[in-house]
Amino acid sequence: MCVPNNPQQQPKLSACDEWIATYDHDAFTADMKRLGDQLEKNQGEADVRHLKKMVMWSNICGIVGMLTMGLGVHLLPIAALSTFTFTRWTMIAHHTCHGGYDKIHPDKNRWNRFKFAIGGTWSRLCDWFDWMMPEAWNVEHNNRHHYCLSEVEDPDLVENNLVELRDAPVPTVLKWLALPFIVTTWKWYYYAPNTYKELKLARWRKLGRPIPSNVTPSDAVTVRTLLFGGTPFYSFWEFFSIVAGPYLLIHFFLFPLPLLFIGEYLGLGSSMYNSAVKNLFYAELMTNAHAFLAIVTNHAGNDMYRFREGCRPYSGSFYLRQVLASVDFWTGSDLNDFMHGYLNYQIEHHLWPSLSMLSYKRSQPLVKALCQKHGVPYVQENVFLRLKKTVDIMTGSSSMRWFPEGMEKKLLERDAVVEAEKKDKKTLLSDRCMAAVEE
Repeated sequence: MCVPNNPQQQPKLSACDEWIATYDHDAFTADMKRLGDQLEKNQGEADVRHLKKMVMWSNICGIVGMLTMGLGVHLLPIAALSTFTFTRWTMIAHHTCHGGYDKIHPDKNRWNRFKFAIGGTWSRLCDWFDWMMPEAWNVEHNNRHHYCLSEVEDPDLVENNLVELRDAPVPTVLKWLALPFIVTTWKWYYYAPNTYKELKLARWRKLGRPIPSNVTPSDAVTVRTLLFGGTPFYSFWEFFSIVAGPYLLIHFFLFPLPLLFIGEYLGLGSSMYNSAVKNLFYAELMTNAHAFLAIVTNHAGNDMYRFREGCRPYSGSFYLRQVLASVDFWTGSDLNDFMHGYLNYQIEHHLWPSLSMLSYKRSQPLVKALCQKHGVPYVQENVFLRLKKTVDIMTGSSSMRWFPEGMEKKLLERDAVVEAEKKDKKTLLSDRCMAAVEE
């Protein structure tokens, strides 16, 4: 096992970091940029057809769940409703909100990152209805997480967000007792309030409002925070009325309401409605667990790197970090990918966030080959093995690895030089064009 590097020291490269000694930063960057350009150019009708197929599969799950949720409490409606909620977020909303279909989908009024689920409760209800407010998730995930990956400013950094559990002075076995609650409630307990915090924080910064000195912006805001400590960014009532309340009321109580009247008409009283509500709540527990398994495990483990400083988007350091701080699960058939929510292509998605699902399937073997060519670690494992590594991070049984500080600075300096050279070339070209016009 690789021992995590101490960020306060400059040790010799560990056995796990020896690949860095022969790593060619410029060549790796050039190959990744070239592949990304090719993938984007090759997108088209096939990607749209693939999206439609995944939407159909997701909708079938939803329809099965809706038709059976009033017929007693059993596994079929629970699993169907859970899978519908899971795939609606992880596949459809996720890749659309990143802009994966902006340029290729013929319906520009819906399948566009600036329109999908944005603009109020009705748009949210029609396109992507979940605990998280879509505008807030776009800030937290699409911007903060993707471009601050595995830095302290990454709002989804498991090792940072679970520091209280990790540092709790109790045996590890007692820490495990907290896991069932975390796994089955994390979307409403942590993710919805924290994504909303990132939205409010972004608005504060845009307005130039100062952050209170006793507030650490990178600290997670949870329902517990709102109830017992509060946050200067918003009140519990604001969170409930705007973010969580509409989903709680509509999804769990108003959505199955027709079954109350159908049950009365059939002489069954409120049994159908009661069954539907129970199935929806059980499906909520299942979809939370499913999403936790496929999402939270993407960037956690003692083989994942952490970084001290930010980097420029789509620079050489950016491409390298997306590989070193992400993990792929098993890939292959559409059914396998569907059940993973297409999050099993996490490395490829982080390299080029605004591509389609099908592009990630196409690119995975190519990215893996490029990493092997350049000696860059490419981690791909079964999702349940990654769950074990994530739990070890959450409980403090293991820690993530720090990228060697000296090499991190060296690569950032090289990125700065490359960027300066690009600007110089653009300036020179512009001057030549102006001179040609004047002549």
